[in-house]
Amino acid sequence: MTAAGWDQHANLRYGSSQARWVLASTVLGSGVAFLDGTVVNVALPAIADDLGTSTTGLQWTVNAYLVTLSALMLLGGSLGDRFGRRRIYVVGLIWFTTASVLCGLAPTSFALIAARAAQGVGGALLVPGSLSLIAATFHPDDRATAIGAWSGLAGVASAIGPFLGGWLIDSVSWRLIFFINVPLAATAVFIALRHIPETRSTAEGQLDFGGAASITLALGAASYAVIEHTGTASLVAGLVAMVAFVVFFAIERSSVHPMVPFSLFRSTQFSGTNLMTLAVYAGLSGALFLVVLRLQVSLGYSALAAGAALTPFAALLLVLSPRAGQLSQRFGARPLLSLGPIVAGAGLFLLSGAQPGDQYSSAVLPGVLVLGTGMALTVAPLTAAVFASVPDDSTGVASGVNNAVSRVAGLFAVAVLPAITGVSTNPSLAAGLDDGYRSALQFAALATAFGGVIAFLTVRDTAEVPPTSSPVFELSCHDAALLSELGTGRTKQQKRP
Repeated sequence: MTAAGWDQHANLRYGSSQARWVLASTVLGSGVAFLDGTVVNVALPAIADDLGTSTTGLQWTVNAYLVTLSALMLLGGSLGDRFGRRRIYVVGLIWFTTASVLCGLAPTSFALIAARAAQGVGGALLVPGSLSLIAATFHPDDRATAIGAWSGLAGVASAIGPFLGGWLIDSVSWRLIFFINVPLAATAVFIALRHIPETRSTAEGQLDFGGAASITLALGAASYAVIEHTGTASLVAGLVAMVAFVVFFAIERSSVHPMVPFSLFRSTQFSGTNLMTLAVYAGLSGALFLVVLRLQVSLGYSALAAGAALTPFAALLLVLSPRAGQLSQRFGARPLLSLGPIVAGAGLFLLSGAQPGDQYSSAVLPGVLVLGTGMALTVAPLTAAVFASVPDDSTGVASGVNNAVSRVAGLFAVAVLPAITGVSTNPSLAAGLDDGYRSALQFAALATAFGGVIAFLTVRDTAEVPPTSSPVFELSCHDAALLSELGTGRTKQQKRP
């Protein structure tokens, strides 16, 4: 991507009328995707009651979206560079919204799962496009401020998502959490077409469709094999996954323009930070999937109460993440990355003790507060450590790879954690959760805490990246990457071990 590719229309000044329109569209667009991602977990018990969905079906409701989103996000960013960022962003919005309507109309679990997979495709086009539009249209001097505003406002959407979703589920129906996307996305499309100029990269390169197809097949087949985990079909799916993974690695190693440049993994720190990401986000995603079910199914929370129960977690991320970023600049990323996952793991361990009849203030809130504090200590330093591990011209792809790793971690955690800890696929959700909730949360706590050990052993350098605002974990691997890539200032410092 050449500088000209970004600077052709990069003249908007923050605070101008057109700049406000660009921010409005991109915040609405990305907010739709992040809002949907946070409310679906809250809706799972209602979906199970309405459609007669088992625990296995609920796992697929989450993972169908993650399979396509994880596999195609890097390709989605490349498509925007090649064919026009506004065009691909708008296509992603329309695709995502159409799939959302299909989710809301789904008459069966299978129809819902298929529509969720389609949503992931739209999200893979939409999420990278929203941020790249800001980077490509704002003046270089204002990009940091604009991306910070985008990050903070999108973070608010993620924070209020469970609360809003719970209210809609209790007041009307779980289907409304998908239909609400329609007016928001329609507004974002209208603003984009009317107020955002088209931009594209002047750099040429082949699009890695083969890599995208093979990794999508690999992730989908592997997820099926683990979730079903018995029978001939599961065995066949496992074999297909292994073959598809081999094909993906072969394509990426031989491609001139690979979707995932494996040369980046020669860096011990890059490999270590991604391994840490895998551990931390596997523990976090798997645990949150089960915690929300536990609150509603076993502890008798309404959807609104379950969503509100997790609000302190998001609030701590919004408030403390910028401070953690400043600390990582001063003391290096290694101390915080070593401590943060251990604190987050302690929070998950506390949540493992939530039992029917327990009070929120004593059984749930302490774990939520400790978990939020640990993740707030982790998010910004992780970003800085990833960027310090690669050359300056590779920060964009390094960001994308790390973000994809976090999504894949969530995908496999939701699939694997219930199976290995005894959470039953019994059609009765309450019975299934009672079988293995405590051991599942404790296993997730250990996985998350192990991320801190990995960071202690592998992290040495910290990239000095201007803080953006209040990052949340869904956005942590996007914002600072573009700031550094687009010339707002980035250096590496060797920090004391």
